[in-house]
Amino acid sequence: MNQHVETSLELKIERLGHRGDGIAPGPVFVPYALPGETVLAEVAGERGRLVALQEPSPDRIEPFCPHFTHCGGCAVQHLSVPAYQAWKRGLVVEALKQAGIEAPVEPLVDAHGRGRRRATLHARKGKVGFAEARSHAIVELDACPILVPELNRGLEAARALEKQLRGLGKPLDLVLTATITGLDCDIRGAGRVDDKMRLRLSDLARQFDLARLSNHGDVVIERRAPVVRFGTVEVSPPPGAFLQATAEADAALTALVRGGLAGAKRIADLFSGCGTFALALADAMHVQAFDSDKPAISALDRAARRAQGLKPVSATVRDLFHRPLLAEELKPFDAVVFDPPRAGAEAQAKRLAAAKLRHIVGVSCNPTTFARDAALLIAGGYRLVRVTPVDQFRHSGHVELVGVFERR
Repeated sequence: MNQHVETSLELKIERLGHRGDGIAPGPVFVPYALPGETVLAEVAGERGRLVALQEPSPDRIEPFCPHFTHCGGCAVQHLSVPAYQAWKRGLVVEALKQAGIEAPVEPLVDAHGRGRRRATLHARKGKVGFAEARSHAIVELDACPILVPELNRGLEAARALEKQLRGLGKPLDLVLTATITGLDCDIRGAGRVDDKMRLRLSDLARQFDLARLSNHGDVVIERRAPVVRFGTVEVSPPPGAFLQATAEADAALTALVRGGLAGAKRIADLFSGCGTFALALADAMHVQAFDSDKPAISALDRAARRAQGLKPVSATVRDLFHRPLLAEELKPFDAVVFDPPRAGAEAQAKRLAAAKLRHIVGVSCNPTTFARDAALLIAGGYRLVRVTPVDQFRHSGHVELVGVFERR
C-alpha cells in the first residue's frame, strides 16, 4: 500500500501498544483506539487515524483534559483505571517475557501524587506549550492538569521569557522545575545572550518570583537556591538536573530500593545523579555514589557535607558507560543500586554480573533495556526476586520499575 494514500477501513483493535496506540491486525497502529473496539480509520501504511467508533470498549471513559488527542503529552486518558493499570503493568511483564525472564511482577504503584514537578515547555514562533502528537507544532496551554499547581503558575513566566527572546529567531525549550523554594527555569536553545539581555531576563525572574533562571546551565540570576529533598536531606540541584518526575515517585522508589537492600551496610549508588537514593539511604548505610555529571555530583557532595546524622557519603565523577566499575572495585560493597538513563547499563551490568554482591537493585524507566541488563545479571548467577512497576508518568506509555536481585 502506498503510505501517502489514505484508505478508509473498518478495523478490530486487538491490543494496546507500548505507546498507547490501539493495534489492529496488519499491524495498524491507531492512536486513541482501545482493545475490543471496532473503529473506522483512515489508514496509510501502518498508521491509522481514528475517524469513528463503531463499537466502543466498555473500558472507554471520558478524558478529563480538553487538549487530549491534540496535545502529545498524554496518550491514554480515555482508559478506565483498572484497564489502564493492567496495561501499564503488562508493559513490564511483556518486556521480561521477550527477554526470556520469569520473575514475579507486583501490582502497579501509583506515584502521581500532586502531579509532575518538572516539565519541558517548547516555545516556537510566539507559542508556548507541549508538542502535538507526532508533530513539531505547539499546543498552547493555559494550564495542564497533570502538573503540580506551581508549574501551571509558571506558564505565564514561560510566555514572558519566550516573548523577550523571540527576536533571537531560535526554537526554545524551557525546563521548569517546581522546588521547595520556588520555580527553577533553565532556558535551552537561546545560545549565548549579551549583558543587556541577561539584565532583561533577570528583571523577568524578579517579576515572576523565580528562584533561579539559567541559560543552558549558565546561571543568569539566583534569587534563592532551588531546593529539593531526598529523604531528610535538602539538595540544591544544578540547572536542569535530572529528578524523578514527581515527589511521590522519589518516596515510592526509595522505599522499594531500601527494601531490596535490607541488611546492607555499605552500598554503591551507580548513576546517582544528585543523590535521589544516595542521600536518602545514607541514614542507615555507608554510600559511595558515582555519576558522569560533575555538577550533579558536586550538588550531592555539598548536601552530604551539610547534612546531619548521615553515615559516610562519598561522591565520585565517573562515566560508567565507558568506565564501569570492575568486579575488583565492587568488592568493598555488599550491595549496589543502579539507575541508568533509558539506554540502560549494559557495560556496567556485565561487570556487576561478575561481582559477588549479596543484593543488586535496578531502577529503570525503560523495561526493555532493564530486561536486557537483567538477563546479564541472571546469567552471572543472580536471581530476579521481584519487579515492581511504578507509575509516575500517568496517562503516558512510560513506566518506572524497581527490580531486586539476589545472589543464588
